[in-house]
Amino acid sequence: MLSVLVLSCKKEVSETAEVKAANDSVAKTEIKEDLFKPIDTAYSPKNTTEDYIKALQYYQSKTEREIAAGSPEQNNKVYEEYVGIRSKYIEGLSRLHTDVLDKYVNYYDSDSDSYKFPENIKKLAAQFKKEGLEFREVGEGYTEIWSAPDHYFTVFKNKVTPDYNSYIAQMAIEAKDNYAADAGLIISWKELGERLIFWENFMKKYPESQLLKTVKKDYNNYLHDYLYGMDNTPTYEIADGKLYDENRNEYKRIIKKYPNSYTAKKVQEFLVLFDAQVPVDQIREKMNVENNY
Repeated sequence: MLSVLVLSCKKEVSETAEVKAANDSVAKTEIKEDLFKPIDTAYSPKNTTEDYIKALQYYQSKTEREIAAGSPEQNNKVYEEYVGIRSKYIEGLSRLHTDVLDKYVNYYDSDSDSYKFPENIKKLAAQFKKEGLEFREVGEGYTEIWSAPDHYFTVFKNKVTPDYNSYIAQMAIEAKDNYAADAGLIISWKELGERLIFWENFMKKYPESQLLKTVKKDYNNYLHDYLYGMDNTPTYEIADGKLYDENRNEYKRIIKKYPNSYTAKKVQEFLVLFDAQVPVDQIREKMNVENNY
């Protein structure tokens, strides 16, 4: 019995020591994190790429801990804060790497229909990818640094209220491809029409959402482009004010598929005015659909 007691005591001492060591390790990690201070979000030429990478890592880790413990309502606020902070760091990275962004399109090789990047650009792109960032060509020879399309949804999926979850998920889908470039629409008219219906339904489903103001603005911008197009992708012939068949057919599709929608109602009003050969400037006045880019 004495030997059993001795062994038992030794086991308890060993387990206690292991738990203490584990707790000490966690405590040291927390202290280490608390001691780390990320760079300010305000841009400074003294900041390096590594400074920005560490700051992005710090805030993502901090955000993930917060939303793991927070309520969906609290996490909505965390999302807004995270987007704001991350956007400022991306702006800083963009200013730091203006030379890279200016030269980015020049690495395209037309013979092979591919990009041939020097090693430093490859390394930078790899660093960015790990932090959910990417180089994105936005037209007219410009390249920007963006968050990867699914970054925010990956972090906040099912951690926020249903309206925010739906919003972030849809934004991830829409961010996969450029919406427009060189003063022209890139996505198809049909895809734009479906986006209008999605956001219309969102506003109906979540009339009290804190996101409503933002969604209404985006919806109006989409509706404006859907009706009038853009400089290089208009919906009508500028010379005689005649609607293009492609757009007329799309309008008929949306009316048939979603006859009771607000979008279909506005499109129907638009068609009536065009068919009555009302001058375009008067149509714009009567429709009262303004964009807010």
